[in-house]
Amino acid sequence: MKPESELKELILRPKVRTLAVAESLTCGRVQARIGSISGASEFFLGGITAYTLDQKVKHLGVDRASAEKVNCVSATVAEQMAAGACRLFGSELGLATTGYAEPTAGVAVPFAWWALAHASGGKTTLRSGRVDCPGATRVQVQEKVAEIVVTELVKYLREIRG
Repeated sequence: MKPESELKELILRPKVRTLAVAESLTCGRVQARIGSISGASEFFLGGITAYTLDQKVKHLGVDRASAEKVNCVSATVAEQMAAGACRLFGSELGLATTGYAEPTAGVAVPFAWWALAHASGGKTTLRSGRVDCPGATRVQVQEKVAEIVVTELVKYLREIRG
């Protein structure tokens, strides 16, 4: 079962929670998954694809110095992006992705970081995780990471629902 099939019920009940997305690696695929849910406009406020460091800094409040040290690919950068999505859209929940969709200099195996931010009561709870994708194509990496971050949101909503 796709995680999107359960998301609407979890995010709307027992109270309505709002969601925004900040993507780099997945380039809109998370937003497309959320947008495919009938009635997504009840909770999905929007998203941003910020592919470059300058855009991550400008729109999402990513710390330039720390992001430069890791080429924008770390748990911290993903968490800053997720929290930045919450601020940018005024949402309670934020999702973010960043990573390498294919091998590149110094990166033999594609990998990504996802993050979830939950801003509530003046406090922000952050979760993040790494996804390794050995042997996957660029598109397979993007799709896998998009599915995982939505699955992690569903898991989190189940936990806080009790």
